[in-house]
Amino acid sequence: MDNNKEKNMILHDNLWKVCIQLSIPAVIAMILYGLNGVFDAIFVGRYVGETAFAGVSIVYPLTQIPLGLGSLVGVGAGSYLSILIGENNKELQKKLVGNSNTIIVIFTVITMMLGFLFMKPLLYMMGANSETYGYASEYFRVSLLGSIVWIAGLGYNMIVRAEGKMKMAAMIMGVGLVVNIIANYILMGVFHFGVAGAAWGTNLGMFIYVILFFLYCKKGRASFETNAFRFFYDKEVIKEIISLGMPSFIMSVMMVIQGVIIMNALSTYGSDADIAFYGIAFRLFNLYATPVYGLMRALQPVVGVNYGAKQYDRVIKSYVIFSFVALLLVFPVWGVSMLFPNQVLQSMLPSSVFAAKDILYFRMFISLTPALCIILTGMTFWPAIKQAKPAMLIGIGRQVLLYIPLMILLPKFFGIGGIYFGSFGIDFGLTILIIIMLKKEFARLRKEEYQ
Repeated sequence: MDNNKEKNMILHDNLWKVCIQLSIPAVIAMILYGLNGVFDAIFVGRYVGETAFAGVSIVYPLTQIPLGLGSLVGVGAGSYLSILIGENNKELQKKLVGNSNTIIVIFTVITMMLGFLFMKPLLYMMGANSETYGYASEYFRVSLLGSIVWIAGLGYNMIVRAEGKMKMAAMIMGVGLVVNIIANYILMGVFHFGVAGAAWGTNLGMFIYVILFFLYCKKGRASFETNAFRFFYDKEVIKEIISLGMPSFIMSVMMVIQGVIIMNALSTYGSDADIAFYGIAFRLFNLYATPVYGLMRALQPVVGVNYGAKQYDRVIKSYVIFSFVALLLVFPVWGVSMLFPNQVLQSMLPSSVFAAKDILYFRMFISLTPALCIILTGMTFWPAIKQAKPAMLIGIGRQVLLYIPLMILLPKFFGIGGIYFGSFGIDFGLTILIIIMLKKEFARLRKEEYQ
C-alpha cells in the first residue's frame, strides 16, 4: 500500500471519519484566516475611526485581487495535485510547485504595475471621496507592496491542504494570525501608524505563511517532491494550474466588480456611515462563511484523490457529506446573528447606533448564509473533477447577467435597500440552479462508475 497516509485515508476510510478528520483543522484554519480581516476592521474602527473604516471598506474589494490570484494558484495547483496523487503520477507532482512559483512572480509584477499605475482612478471608481481617499490610498499602497506574499502565502497554503494535511495548513494560518494581531496592535495602538499599520500587519502575517511553507518543504514534510526553491516553465502544467484555478479567480474578480458597483451605489445614494455599515456586514458575512470555506478546502482533496483513482461513488458521497456538515457548522453562528444583530454589529463599531432599517438590511444580507453550503462546495466540486467550465460559467453569469444590472438599477428605484434585497434574490436563484446542475453531474458520474 502507498505510504502516503493521507491518500490512503481519503481512498479507503469511512467518509464521515474522513470528513471529521480533515474538516476540523480546515475549518479552524479558515476561521483564523477570516479573523485577519475582522481584526483589521476592529483595530481600524477603534484606533482611527469611522471615516478611516469607510476608506478601508472602499479599498477592501481591490485587495481581494492578489488574494484571488493566490486562490487561482492554490486551487489550480491543489486540484491538480490531488488528482495526480490519486493517479500516483509522481513525475508531474515534482513540477507542480516550481511552475507555481513562476506563476506567482508573473502575477505579482502585473498586480503591482497595474495597481500603482491606476490607483487613483480605481479608488474613485470604488466610491472614494475627498475625505476617504487618503485612508483608502494609504491602505492600498501598503497592500500592493506586500502583494507577492499575499499571492504566494495563500497559494502555498492551499497546496498543503491539497495533500490532505489540514492540521499543518491550520498551524501555518494560526501563527500568521497571531503575528498579524500583534503587529496591528504595535503598529496602530503603540506607534499610531493608522490604516497603514493595519495593512503592514496583514503583510507580515502573509509573509509568515510563505516562510513556514518553505520550512515545511525543506524539512521534507510534504508527501511529494516539491522542488519548492526552483522555477519551472512547463506549458502543460501551467495550463492545468490556470484552467483549474480560473473559476476561483473569476469569482474574486467578479466580487471586485460587485464591490465597485455597490460602493458607487452607496456613495451616490447613501453616506460614509452607509459605506462603513456595508463594510461591517460584508466582513461578518465572510466570517460566517469561513466554516464553509474550511469544508471547501477539506472537500477538494477528497474529491480530487478519489476522482483520480476513479472511485466516483465516493466522489458523490463526499460532496453530500461535506455539504451537510458545513450546514451544521454554519447554523449556530448564523442563528445568533439573526436573533441578536444589534449586539453583533456593535462589536465592530461600538459607538454607532443602528436604525431598524439597518437591522433589516443586515438580516437580509446574511439570511442566505446557509445556502453557501451548496454554492461554495459546488464551486469546489467541479474543478476537483477537472470540470472547471461549470464553475466559471456560474461565476461569470452571476455577476454579468444578474448582479451588475440589478445593482445598477435597484438602488435607483429603492435606494440602498435595493442592494440588500437584490443580493438575496440573486443568491436564492443561484442556489436552485446549482442544485439542478449538481444532480446532472452526479448522474453522469454514476453512469461512468458502472460502465
